[in-house]
Amino acid sequence: MTTQVTDHRGGVWSIAVPIPDNPLGHTLVHLLETDRGPVLIDTGWDDPDSWEALAAGVTACGFALTDLHGVLITHHHPDHHGLSARVREASGAWIAMHAADTAVVRRTREATPDRWLDHLLTQLTAAGAPEEHLAPLRTARAGGGGRRMPGLRAALPDREIGPGELLDLPGRRLRALWTPGHTPGHVCLHLEEEHPARRGPGFGRLFSGDHLLPGITPHIGLYGDPHAEDGAAGPGEAADPLGDYLDSLERVGRLDPAEVLPAHQHAFTDAGGRVRALLAHHEERLARLGALLHEPRTAWQLATAMEWNRPWAEIPYSSRTIAVSEAEAHLRRLVKLGRAECVPGSGPVRYQAVDGTP
Repeated sequence: MTTQVTDHRGGVWSIAVPIPDNPLGHTLVHLLETDRGPVLIDTGWDDPDSWEALAAGVTACGFALTDLHGVLITHHHPDHHGLSARVREASGAWIAMHAADTAVVRRTREATPDRWLDHLLTQLTAAGAPEEHLAPLRTARAGGGGRRMPGLRAALPDREIGPGELLDLPGRRLRALWTPGHTPGHVCLHLEEEHPARRGPGFGRLFSGDHLLPGITPHIGLYGDPHAEDGAAGPGEAADPLGDYLDSLERVGRLDPAEVLPAHQHAFTDAGGRVRALLAHHEERLARLGALLHEPRTAWQLATAMEWNRPWAEIPYSSRTIAVSEAEAHLRRLVKLGRAECVPGSGPVRYQAVDGTP
């Protein structure tokens, strides 16, 4: 296996850790040198090949696994947090994460697979999913399936990353920025140090996780909670992940880093330009969805009518579930903005545009 390591100078490297069977290809795990030893930002997917790539990458950066001092997790998803426990076992490093995502990890560990499947069936039924989509989940539920869901053995962190906190990393100035949206506890990390190449305008470098990527938009779906009761708060009262994401984008835009080091694709400059493009993209998408809602639709019907990177008929089964979650996040934003509303008495729930809105 060829290890892909990039030296970003100034004691910062990135290691490409493969994600099995995923078109993204790899997670960029960043290594930050400190006076107390190197610290990883994310770890990659829990897979033997991924572990081999991470270990080889740390060596290529000039360190041993036992040198690792800590692990900072941008968010709880398995392509970022998956290898954290193994890193801790190999090195004794601490693991830090925002409290909101720590809570997700704890709930995921505590929930039985059957509980997760029940939660998913309830959500998809309410969203209007057809029986052919629900049937495999019912079969898995009846057979006690779901035991190999990613994240069920994710490590609980040792430390909390507080919003605005200047992290305890001797010799470095790394500040946490809470950027919910992709997950409730997603954080970006701003290295408040002069760029070693004195590159362009802006100050410092931003480890952006999945929040800000150069060529793709992160998935913004509902914040899943297997312990949510049936009939939980409706879209008007519930969490608003897309609203959280858009607010977080604006904060990152005001930060104006000289360079962004994301967890996927490649490093890039002009964070402000990318933020503006993403804000415009989501506003355009909300407008298109509002137009679709002049005819009442369920979340499933809306998802099938939305524009994706391929026709709906070519979207794999699991990706359709993710697409519906993204449609629901957009519906919640439209409801919060007063541009859409639930159709009274509809079941499954249907939504329609509010009269007088574009």
